[in-house]
Amino acid sequence: MQLDDLYRRVIMDHYKNPRNRGSFDGDAVTINLNNPTCGDRISLAMKVEDGIVKDAKFTGEGCSISLSSASMMTDAVKGKTFEEALKMAENFSGLMKGENVEFEYEDIEALSGVNKFPARIKCAMLAWNALRKGVEQAKQ
Repeated sequence: MQLDDLYRRVIMDHYKNPRNRGSFDGDAVTINLNNPTCGDRISLAMKVEDGIVKDAKFTGEGCSISLSSASMMTDAVKGKTFEEALKMAENFSGLMKGENVEFEYEDIEALSGVNKFPARIKCAMLAWNALRKGVEQAKQ
């Protein structure tokens, strides 16, 4: 099996079986973003405590790239400090620019091929942009 095939399978697995899909009852930092170019929408909810993302969930509609990215991001960010979460978002942005970046949560690397399709980069970045905004909101 070629690496591209494996990456496609990982992306489709997260799309068809999203991790952390849903919302929280009670207090949570919630960010709603959309990509007007293609219609993707995401609502990211995070439980935060003492500068740590304790839990993260998402709801939304969109393409396989945006929803897979949200699934991967919510899995990867749990238990991370705000600084670690922001660094992950920065690294993901680098991945979308074609930089060679490694992630502790390896599924994210399956999205590395998205950088070959500039129109899809915004799809992949949507959840990560929500993460950045959510961390900034939680800091205030």
